[in-house]
Amino acid sequence: MKIAIGADHNGYDMKEAVKYHVEQLGHEVEDFGCDYCTEADYPDVALEVGKSIQKGNNERGILICGTGIGVAITANKLNGIRAALAHDFYSAERAQLSNNAQILTMGAQIIGIEVAKKNVEAYLNVSWQGGSQRKVDKIDKIEVQENT
Repeated sequence: MKIAIGADHNGYDMKEAVKYHVEQLGHEVEDFGCDYCTEADYPDVALEVGKSIQKGNNERGILICGTGIGVAITANKLNGIRAALAHDFYSAERAQLSNNAQILTMGAQIIGIEVAKKNVEAYLNVSWQGGSQRKVDKIDKIEVQENT
């Protein structure tokens, strides 16, 4: 699977560890920054990761900032994107199974790197099977109604 990953400067170390872990799991990773802990604004990184999903260049994404909240809010502003904040294994898994979330977000100041890696595994090891299609359709319908 092709995975987009990005972080602001608060999430740089976690992003690097998660990126390596995802590659070890056999996935291809496209890194949208930040690089070398240079200061970066999370909306800029989240926008680029979200656009890569919208365009079909990557199948899923992982975004990391201090809390995971800012990148989730930003990514969810993009049409067709469902980004889910998850700081535990079960929520990360359900982000995909229940909500068909294309992007997983996490907070580097909230959880540690080992928990982040387990969350990413839980998220990537499951596939949307249409389990809550009715609810996801309602989300998509709201988006269309509000943007017209």
